[in-house]
Amino acid sequence: MRFKTALLSALFSVLCFSVPLAHGAEMGKLKYGDFKKHTMCKGCHREIHQEWSQSLMSQSFTHEWDQVEYFKLALPHSKKLEKVAGVKAGCIGCHSPLAFLSGDTPPKEAKAGTRANEGVSCVVCHHTTGTTEAEPFNFSFTIAPGKTINGPRKDAKSPAHGTKYSEFLRSPQFCATCHDEQSPYGAWVKATYREWKAGPYAKEGTRCQDCHMYRAEGKSASMGKKRKDIAHHVFHGSHFANKLAGAVDLALYAKKKKADLGAKFTFRAELFNGKVGHMIPSGSAEERMLWLEVTAIDAEGNRFNIPVTPKGFPGEEYTIADPSVLAYQAMGEIMEIAGFKGLKRDGNVSKGSRIFRKPFFDPKGRMTVCQWYTAENTKIDYRIGPRETKIERYSWKVPMDVTPGPVTIEAKLYYSQIPSSVGEFFKLPKDEYAPILVNKASMTIMVK
Repeated sequence: MRFKTALLSALFSVLCFSVPLAHGAEMGKLKYGDFKKHTMCKGCHREIHQEWSQSLMSQSFTHEWDQVEYFKLALPHSKKLEKVAGVKAGCIGCHSPLAFLSGDTPPKEAKAGTRANEGVSCVVCHHTTGTTEAEPFNFSFTIAPGKTINGPRKDAKSPAHGTKYSEFLRSPQFCATCHDEQSPYGAWVKATYREWKAGPYAKEGTRCQDCHMYRAEGKSASMGKKRKDIAHHVFHGSHFANKLAGAVDLALYAKKKKADLGAKFTFRAELFNGKVGHMIPSGSAEERMLWLEVTAIDAEGNRFNIPVTPKGFPGEEYTIADPSVLAYQAMGEIMEIAGFKGLKRDGNVSKGSRIFRKPFFDPKGRMTVCQWYTAENTKIDYRIGPRETKIERYSWKVPMDVTPGPVTIEAKLYYSQIPSSVGEFFKLPKDEYAPILVNKASMTIMVK
């Protein structure tokens, strides 16, 4: 019996990701019909449903970049390379759990309008019962659809369904079942929960839900009790400019604020992550970009780019923007594009800007945005941790064509979901990759 169980577990690993995995949700063990549609919840939970419907949870399958990444890259690759064959189902395990649980893998594209489009819906979270792992990852959630809804309140009652208190739904481990992930090569390609756990907020008892499901006075259902701490289902994260705004503090400092034409002016930028409970960027860090652009603007409005001064650590070249460097060559191989040499690694980021990133590398040692094809991503991690300060130094040789007088040194910290070169290549909507301003700082110096 033990041998049979071990054999089934090993087979499940091969089917899903081809690496030792968590074994929670099982593909094809249930049917779409076992789960109520999210519209059934809307009748009583109107405001919560409205919030969810505008969140990325509801768009986890239909979101345009996710559609492109799955149907143009991950799915074709799973058919070409046995090592990554499991991503055909593995991606769907979190991006469309109902499709995965129903064995609808691969599901049809979003335009077909199937129930795969429901993404991470109400019934997915509120029928989840726990996890098979002490430290969850790779859709290791257990789920039991039925007439009872799991929730975070011990006194909850409903005329429409049974209710059951779930401590698990209140825990960061619940989020980890999908927000932490290993690639088929064993690389941690998502580790937001693990980043949080290693940081100060976990020790202080601040959970994922405290930041991403803010609380306010209201009712969770039309006939429900008015409470002071209703958890809102907006799940705001890096896709929302208002969540990113001010997430990292930024300031500029100089010993002297005077400079001569042709002479060097030195200063520093200090960045402090005082609000994000994990690394920034986090999640799909292979494609997220956070960078600091520094510019000098003279009295006549002429602009001069100021590159960061290198620190000399191993792999630093991946953290300083260079428009001449190409990457992401695996995309061309997957899509069978003859003569594909890659795309601009840093997109449209200004040359010499400091990039806070954790680059992922494929088995051929090339930088990749294909997380399932990641064999190595521990060589360089120049992101900003929770309550960490990064100091960047600058030594600007003031050009002779700067107009004497007041000169403004301006620093702007930007964030984007994917490199602009990738967004432009796939003709994605601009808001998928457009820079989002996180913070800015400036100081004025006198040049003579």
